[in-house]
Amino acid sequence: MALFPSRYSSRSRSSLPYLVFLLIAAFFVFKVDIIISQSFRSARRNLENTPNRIVVNPNKSPERDNSLPVVLVNGTFHQHITLSWGDDRGKILENGELLTLSLDKQSGSGFQSKKEYIFAKIDMQIKLVPGNSAGTVTTFYLSSQGNKHDEIDFEFLGNSTGNPYTLHTNVFSLGQGNREQQFFLWFDPTADYHTYSILWNPKCIIFYVDGMPIREYKNAERIGVSYPKYQPMRLYSSLWNADDWATQGGRVKTNWKSAPFVASYKKFSYEACIYSRLTSSSSCDIDSPSSTSNAWLTYELDRRSRAKMKALQKKHMIYDYCNDKWRFPKGPAPECKLQ
Repeated sequence: MALFPSRYSSRSRSSLPYLVFLLIAAFFVFKVDIIISQSFRSARRNLENTPNRIVVNPNKSPERDNSLPVVLVNGTFHQHITLSWGDDRGKILENGELLTLSLDKQSGSGFQSKKEYIFAKIDMQIKLVPGNSAGTVTTFYLSSQGNKHDEIDFEFLGNSTGNPYTLHTNVFSLGQGNREQQFFLWFDPTADYHTYSILWNPKCIIFYVDGMPIREYKNAERIGVSYPKYQPMRLYSSLWNADDWATQGGRVKTNWKSAPFVASYKKFSYEACIYSRLTSSSSCDIDSPSSTSNAWLTYELDRRSRAKMKALQKKHMIYDYCNDKWRFPKGPAPECKLQ
């Protein structure tokens, strides 16, 4: 046996703590990315000029307004969308069939639906910011207003050229979020338009990409988890700068030489229960939905569709809050066992 260890073995042992530190640091940075995205969500909301919160009293049985039917629209942005902030950075073009949002160093831009909904099935074709989109965030979501708001999120976090966008999804109920799932898309979302859809009904919320379900969030009220159900929501979208956290935790900044950044929208359609401020009621009879015109109100994924969704998640999901023991050391949220 040698009296002294070799220089090689000594160097290996001395570098081991350094390697362990690097692994722990990388793990920590990934988790911080998720937490920071939540803490900066209020910044996005402060950018947008939106109306005051309206809450439907769940104990009230309002008189139905038959003059506001459930609507299916393949119409123009002029009729159904308002450019809500960003001065002239948002534009409605081609006789209302195309909408663009842009971002420069001074400001981003956004739009919102003219009507409020209590339950809806919404489809939008979006082409995201091409090229070096690092630092930019494009959002497409439903939201009510106030500290205890409800929200259903698609957020697209940009990246440097050649790297994939991160598709971030979340569900808020009565102001409580922290229900993130994230994905890498299996196509280039900047090369062409792709359809992003939200189905929100009393039973579940389903996120779709090109008609394929990527996430289902089930109503878990029976086990004490609040569910977006009583607050009317508008549709919103925005394009804004979040280079302090959006791309690799803020390590990759926005390259303003590439500005203006532009996201494009077309073929907006929806079926929805329209909320009336005048009567404080919905256009749908939620208790007795028609099996023909309002079939989406009772829709849930069947076994086959859910199996396809799980297969897609296995291949493309990069984060699921239900599996995050670091953020939730006491165990997953109660609704996770139903998802």
